[in-house]
Amino acid sequence: MVGHRGACAYRPEHTIASYELAIDMGADLIEPDIVVTKDGALIARHENELSRTTDVATRPEFADRRTTRRVGRKRRTGWFAEDFTLAELRTLRAVERRPDLRPLNTAYDGQFGVLTLEEVVELARRRSTPLRQVRVLAELKKPSWSAERGQPMVELVAAELRRLDATSPDGTVVVQSFDAAALRRLRADLGDDGPTMFQLVDVTACDDHLLTNAGLRAVSTYAQGIAPCVDHVLLRDADQRMTGVSDLLPRAHAAGLTVVPWTLAAENEFLPLHLRSSEDPAARGDALGAARLLLALGVDGIITDNPDVVVAARAELEQTAAPAIDTAVDTAA
Repeated sequence: MVGHRGACAYRPEHTIASYELAIDMGADLIEPDIVVTKDGALIARHENELSRTTDVATRPEFADRRTTRRVGRKRRTGWFAEDFTLAELRTLRAVERRPDLRPLNTAYDGQFGVLTLEEVVELARRRSTPLRQVRVLAELKKPSWSAERGQPMVELVAAELRRLDATSPDGTVVVQSFDAAALRRLRADLGDDGPTMFQLVDVTACDDHLLTNAGLRAVSTYAQGIAPCVDHVLLRDADQRMTGVSDLLPRAHAAGLTVVPWTLAAENEFLPLHLRSSEDPAARGDALGAARLLLALGVDGIITDNPDVVVAARAELEQTAAPAIDTAVDTAA
C-alpha cells in the first residue's frame, strides 16, 4: 500500500509530517513526486510550479521570478522549481494544495519545508525495522520535458540512486513515471538488475495503447508493474455511475506485471456516485468500500491519500473471505 505524497488527506503533501503519518498508518511505501531545481537537486513537489504548494507567492524577494511557460501540453503562470537553487527553496514553507477540499490541513501551513529525494529515502530507512521495510515510490515528473530544458532528470536520478545505494530491485527506492521513454532510459542506465519500476498510465486516451495486450508486453520489457488510474479498473459512465470492472488486472498479470492503481481518496469528489455520502465534493464518502472492491479484484497494491482506509480494508480481507465481486458490481450499478 502506497501513501500518496504521504498521507496527504490529513497533512500538506510532500511534507515530513505527511510522510511520517503515512508510515504510522501502515503504508508500505511513501510516494514523493520528483522535480529538478536550477542547480540539479531532486526535490519532492507535486509539480515544478510552486505557488500551490509553497508560500513563494508571498515572498517579495522572489516576485521577479514569476513567469509563464508551457509545461507539457499546458501553459502555466507562476514560480518554477527550475528557476530556483536548492538553497533558495529551503527558505520556502509548504502549504496545503487543496484548501477547498481539505481545509483542516491549512492548520499546518508554514510549518514544514521542502524535502529532497535523499531526505525522503533517509526517512524511509530510519523508519524501517527488521520486520518492516518502508520503501519510497519516486515519481519522476515530466523527465523528458526537463531534459529538453537542459536538466537531465533521468541521469540525475540514476546518479542519485547509485550514491544512495538504492539501485537494487528490492532496495529502498521504486521508480514510476508516465514517461515511458524516460523509464526505458533509466532501465538501460541501471540495467535489468536495477530498481523496480512502474509505468504510470493516465486516464486519457493517449495512454490507451499501453493497456493493450501488446502494450502490456512492451511495458514488461522495462518495468515490473503498471500503475493505472483507478478508473481503468472500476469503470464509470459520464454521470460517475460505476458500470462494472475491466479485464485489465488478469491481462496485466498474464503479462507478468503487478498492478497498483492510483489514486484512492475518501472525498466524494474522487469516488463513484454510489459511494458518495452527499453532493458535497469535500465530504467523505465510502472509500473503504472502494478499497474493499479493489483488493477483492486482486490489485497488488493501492496508491491512496488515506493510508488508514486501505490498511483497514486490507486487514478485513486478511481476516475474512473476500466479498463477492459480482454482488459488489451489481450493487454499484
